[in-house]
Amino acid sequence: MGAHAARSARSAGGPRAAHAEARDLREAAHAAQVRELTAAGVLDDPAWRAAFEAVPRHLFVPYFFTGRGAGHERLWGEDPDPAHRARWLRGVYTDAPLPTRLRDGELVSSSSQPSLMAKMLEALDVRDGDDVLEIGTGTGYTAALLSHRLGEEHVTTIDLDEEITESARAHLALLGYRPAVVTGDGARGCPSRAPFDRILVTCALPLVPYAWLGQCRPGARILAPLSTGLIALTVRDADFAEGRFLHTPAYFVPLRGATAAPTEPGAASYGLPYELVENERFQFMLVLTAGVLHPREALDLWRGEGRPGRERFGVTVSAEGQWSWLDDPQGPYVWPLGE
Repeated sequence: MGAHAARSARSAGGPRAAHAEARDLREAAHAAQVRELTAAGVLDDPAWRAAFEAVPRHLFVPYFFTGRGAGHERLWGEDPDPAHRARWLRGVYTDAPLPTRLRDGELVSSSSQPSLMAKMLEALDVRDGDDVLEIGTGTGYTAALLSHRLGEEHVTTIDLDEEITESARAHLALLGYRPAVVTGDGARGCPSRAPFDRILVTCALPLVPYAWLGQCRPGARILAPLSTGLIALTVRDADFAEGRFLHTPAYFVPLRGATAAPTEPGAASYGLPYELVENERFQFMLVLTAGVLHPREALDLWRGEGRPGRERFGVTVSAEGQWSWLDDPQGPYVWPLGE
């Protein structure tokens, strides 16, 4: 082979070799994350472990934003700079939430932390044949995991933003998944696809939209971020649901639409001790009782009851209203939600 032919062969093989190397790096990073999640004990269910193995996160996060001083830097998987591509790949397979959409500098959508999603999916307690509604489509990553576990025909996901749902459909299609991706107000549910056996919420709530209860089968489970925790409600009928919080902390982008979260005052402004302002369990109670208990009242009660964690709190949703409570829904410590 002459020198010109050799150069041509190397030139032709170069892009293919680079593509294969990039593919191998992504596959290795994906496999490593599944191993890490398994070792952390959040993928004990073989069915969910198989779903995480089948659904690579990088296909759903082609880019994300990272804070850099007063602004944001966009990291992109197709960046011509190999150092930037490497940072993108490390970020995608780090066990952390990733901002994926900003509007006027405000975060409107993100890819949730994989270990938290694994915990939530296991806590959802799905059974074969269950119909699931996801509130907050995001990148489509969770819808893909649900589609692998249950079959796409059993999965509905809804988001308020058409750009988000269109992008999620494209991401899902890369793996051949075509669940129902609906553009609409998740606070109103999705009556055209009801009834549901499970509702999984990936945005923070100030209270539970009543529309969801009427779109659930009796005995359905709703798992949703509320305050800084995850409430697991069992639905009795269209007028009643009740349940306790998981011990797991959870921080999500607020729900947008008919049931939007109010802005809470900072606890520090009430002169509370810094170490308690920073205490995650106390912060949970402070947000849960905001507008009902003065922060100092909340602090006295929290201390007096042995500094309770999230799992001692619960929520009742009925036709008469919504309440959070400590230990017992009929006990002395009951507070209205959404004040």
